[in-house]
Order: sequence, then C-alpha cells, then structure tokens
Amino acid sequence: MTALAEALEAQDAVRVALALRNGTVTVPLLPVEGPPQVRVFRRGDADRYMLLLFSSPETYVAMVPEEPEHPVASYDAAALKDFLATNLGVLEAVWFDVAGPHAMQATPQDVLDALELGSD
Repeated sequence: MTALAEALEAQDAVRVALALRNGTVTVPLLPVEGPPQVRVFRRGDADRYMLLLFSSPETYVAMVPEEPEHPVASYDAAALKDFLATNLGVLEAVWFDVAGPHAMQATPQDVLDALELGSD
C-alpha cells in the first residue's frame, strides 16, 4: 500500500500532504494522440473542473472500469505543483481516490499550499 493510500485510509490530511510532497500520485490522462493531457472532470454544466488524483492506477480503473483505456501518469510534488499553479483558476476541487472507500477532498489552493510549504 502506498503512503497516499495509507493516509487516505486514516483520513489524515497532514499525512496526505506529506505523501504528496514525498511520493507520487496517479493522475488520469486523456486518451489522445500527442503530448499527454491531464483528464479533469466537471459536474454537469459547472463552470469549473475537478482534478481527480489516485493512490494507484488500480484505484483509477475502479472508478471507470467500463472505459477501454486507462492512461495515467505519476506526478511528483513538482509536477503536481506546476499543474495546480497553472490551472488554479479553473479548478474547484481536488478529490483523492474518489471511487472510495477512503475518498478525501481538498481545495486546489490547500493542496498547492501543502506542496509549497517549506519550499521557500
């Protein structure tokens, strides 16, 4: 079990932040030709998007088992921080392992703040 999965199981936000800072997170990608593109989701006709992050590729597959492809990337703290900083204005929420059983939610700014803590 990954550090992120253990932190989610404990429902411990501090441990989640540490897992993101010191490990990797599984990020779903769009199944497109060309450069990889992060897959974001939105509720109905909402103006902003949700970034769904996973503790493993298997937890992503559990969310969308009917899809034929499940492209993912592993993001370290720097890559996740860069993505969040670039897309902060269009993201309304970050969900971790949204298919459960230990899902957690955070604001994009809170995740970015946790990644930037102590990096100055």
